[in-house]
Amino acid sequence: MAGRMLLSHNYNLLDGAVPPLERSQFAQVFVDGFATREGISAVAIAHPHWCVEVTFNGDDAIAVGHACAEVLLATRRLQRDALPYDTLVLGGIKTTPATSTSPTALHTGEWGVDVVETGEAASFLKDINWAALTAMKPEGQVFQIEAIRGEFK
Repeated sequence: MAGRMLLSHNYNLLDGAVPPLERSQFAQVFVDGFATREGISAVAIAHPHWCVEVTFNGDDAIAVGHACAEVLLATRRLQRDALPYDTLVLGGIKTTPATSTSPTALHTGEWGVDVVETGEAASFLKDINWAALTAMKPEGQVFQIEAIRGEFK
Protein backbone atom coordinates (compact mmCIF):
# COMPACT_ATOMS: atom_id res chain seq x y z
CA MET A 1 0.00 0.00 0.00
CA ALA A 2 1.32 3.43 -0.90
CA GLY A 3 -0.72 5.71 1.34
CA ARG A 4 -1.65 5.81 5.00
CA MET A 5 -4.13 7.94 6.87
CA LEU A 6 -5.22 7.88 10.47
CA LEU A 7 -8.79 8.76 11.39
CA SER A 8 -10.14 10.34 14.53
CA HIS A 9 -13.82 10.84 15.34
CA ASN A 10 -15.42 14.02 16.59
CA TYR A 11 -19.05 13.41 17.50
CA ASN A 12 -20.36 16.93 17.98
CA LEU A 13 -24.11 16.30 18.04
CA LEU A 14 -26.05 17.51 21.04
CA ASP A 15 -29.46 16.23 20.02
CA GLY A 16 -28.52 12.59 19.45
CA ALA A 17 -29.61 12.65 15.80
CA VAL A 18 -27.75 9.35 15.52
CA PRO A 19 -26.25 7.34 18.36
CA PRO A 20 -22.66 8.10 19.37
CA LEU A 21 -20.13 5.49 18.31
CA GLU A 22 -17.61 4.02 20.71
CA ARG A 23 -14.05 3.95 19.34
CA SER A 24 -14.33 0.27 18.44
CA GLN A 25 -17.68 0.82 16.71
CA PHE A 26 -16.30 3.77 14.76
CA ALA A 27 -13.33 1.68 13.62
CA GLN A 28 -15.59 -1.22 12.65
CA VAL A 29 -17.56 1.07 10.32
CA PHE A 30 -14.43 1.43 8.19
CA VAL A 31 -13.14 -2.12 8.61
CA ASP A 32 -16.49 -3.41 7.30
CA GLY A 33 -16.96 -0.60 4.78
CA PHE A 34 -13.61 -1.22 3.09
CA ALA A 35 -13.61 -5.03 3.44
CA THR A 36 -14.58 -5.58 -0.18
CA ARG A 37 -12.95 -2.53 -1.75
CA GLU A 38 -9.91 -3.13 -3.88
CA GLY A 39 -6.82 -1.20 -2.87
CA ILE A 40 -8.06 0.17 0.45
CA SER A 41 -8.28 -1.34 3.91
CA ALA A 42 -8.86 -0.26 7.49
CA VAL A 43 -7.90 -1.57 10.92
CA ALA A 44 -8.62 -0.34 14.43
CA ILE A 45 -5.59 1.04 16.26
CA ALA A 46 -4.82 1.74 19.90
CA HIS A 47 -3.85 5.41 20.15
CA PRO A 48 -5.14 8.22 22.38
CA HIS A 49 -6.34 10.31 19.42
CA TRP A 50 -6.42 8.14 16.30
CA CYS A 51 -8.96 5.29 16.05
CA VAL A 52 -8.48 3.85 12.58
CA GLU A 53 -5.60 3.27 10.20
CA VAL A 54 -6.58 3.35 6.53
CA THR A 55 -4.06 2.15 3.98
CA PHE A 56 -4.55 2.59 0.27
CA ASN A 57 -2.96 2.14 -3.13
CA GLY A 58 -2.08 5.26 -5.05
CA ASP A 59 -1.67 8.78 -3.86
CA ASP A 60 -5.20 10.21 -4.11
CA ALA A 61 -5.86 10.89 -0.43
CA ILE A 62 -8.80 13.15 -1.29
CA ALA A 63 -10.58 10.24 -3.00
CA VAL A 64 -9.88 8.06 0.03
CA GLY A 65 -11.21 10.80 2.32
CA HIS A 66 -14.35 10.93 0.20
CA ALA A 67 -14.64 7.14 0.45
CA CYS A 68 -14.39 7.45 4.24
CA ALA A 69 -17.28 9.92 4.21
CA GLU A 70 -19.33 7.60 1.97
CA VAL A 71 -18.74 4.62 4.27
CA LEU A 72 -19.76 6.54 7.39
CA LEU A 73 -22.83 8.04 5.72
CA ALA A 74 -23.93 4.62 4.45
CA THR A 75 -23.73 3.26 7.99
CA ARG A 76 -25.60 6.23 9.42
CA ARG A 77 -28.34 5.93 6.78
CA LEU A 78 -29.02 2.42 8.10
CA GLN A 79 -29.76 4.05 11.45
CA ARG A 80 -31.85 6.91 10.11
CA ASP A 81 -33.31 7.63 6.66
CA ALA A 82 -32.67 11.38 6.67
CA LEU A 83 -29.54 12.77 8.25
CA PRO A 84 -30.41 16.06 9.99
CA TYR A 85 -26.77 16.99 10.59
CA ASP A 86 -23.53 17.56 8.70
CA THR A 87 -20.46 15.38 8.26
CA LEU A 88 -16.97 16.73 7.66
CA VAL A 89 -13.82 14.85 6.72
CA LEU A 90 -10.88 17.19 7.32
CA GLY A 91 -7.46 15.97 6.30
CA GLY A 92 -3.93 17.27 6.46
CA ILE A 93 -0.61 15.72 5.62
CA LYS A 94 1.97 15.65 8.40
CA THR A 95 4.99 17.70 7.41
CA THR A 96 6.80 17.80 10.76
CA PRO A 97 8.72 15.00 12.45
CA ALA A 98 6.66 12.43 14.33
CA THR A 99 6.42 12.93 18.08
CA SER A 100 6.58 9.18 18.67
CA THR A 101 8.12 6.10 17.11
CA SER A 102 4.97 4.13 17.86
CA PRO A 103 3.51 2.37 14.82
CA THR A 104 0.12 3.90 15.69
CA ALA A 105 1.48 7.46 15.62
CA LEU A 106 1.10 9.79 12.66
CA HIS A 107 4.39 10.02 10.77
CA THR A 108 5.77 12.54 8.31
CA GLY A 109 4.08 12.21 4.92
CA GLU A 110 0.96 10.52 6.31
CA TRP A 111 -2.54 11.94 6.53
CA GLY A 112 -4.25 12.87 9.77
CA VAL A 113 -8.00 12.99 9.19
CA ASP A 114 -10.69 14.23 11.56
CA VAL A 115 -14.12 12.77 10.83
CA VAL A 116 -16.68 15.14 12.31
CA GLU A 117 -20.41 14.72 12.84
CA THR A 118 -21.83 18.13 13.72
CA GLY A 119 -25.08 20.07 13.73
CA GLU A 120 -23.74 22.67 11.31
CA ALA A 121 -20.54 22.35 9.31
CA ALA A 122 -20.03 26.09 8.77
CA SER A 123 -20.23 26.86 12.49
CA PHE A 124 -17.88 24.00 13.36
CA LEU A 125 -15.31 25.13 10.80
CA LYS A 126 -15.53 28.69 12.09
CA ASP A 127 -15.18 27.53 15.72
CA ILE A 128 -11.95 25.65 14.97
CA ASN A 129 -10.68 28.46 12.74
CA TRP A 130 -10.26 26.04 9.82
CA ALA A 131 -9.74 28.77 7.23
CA ALA A 132 -6.76 30.22 9.12
CA LEU A 133 -5.38 26.77 9.98
CA THR A 134 -5.28 25.78 6.33
CA ALA A 135 -4.58 29.13 4.62
CA MET A 136 -0.82 28.71 4.50
CA LYS A 137 -0.83 25.02 3.53
CA PRO A 138 0.24 24.23 -0.03
CA GLU A 139 -2.36 22.74 -2.36
CA GLY A 140 -2.48 18.99 -2.03
CA GLN A 141 -1.56 18.97 1.66
CA VAL A 142 -5.06 19.61 3.04
CA PHE A 143 -8.55 18.54 2.09
CA GLN A 144 -12.07 19.28 3.26
CA ILE A 145 -15.03 17.08 2.38
CA GLU A 146 -18.51 18.18 3.41
CA ALA A 147 -21.76 16.28 3.45
CA ILE A 148 -24.50 18.73 4.38
CA ARG A 149 -27.55 16.89 5.71
CA GLY A 150 -26.15 13.73 4.12
CA GLU A 151 -25.52 15.26 0.67
CA PHE A 152 -22.04 16.01 -0.63
CA LYS A 153 -21.38 19.67 -1.23
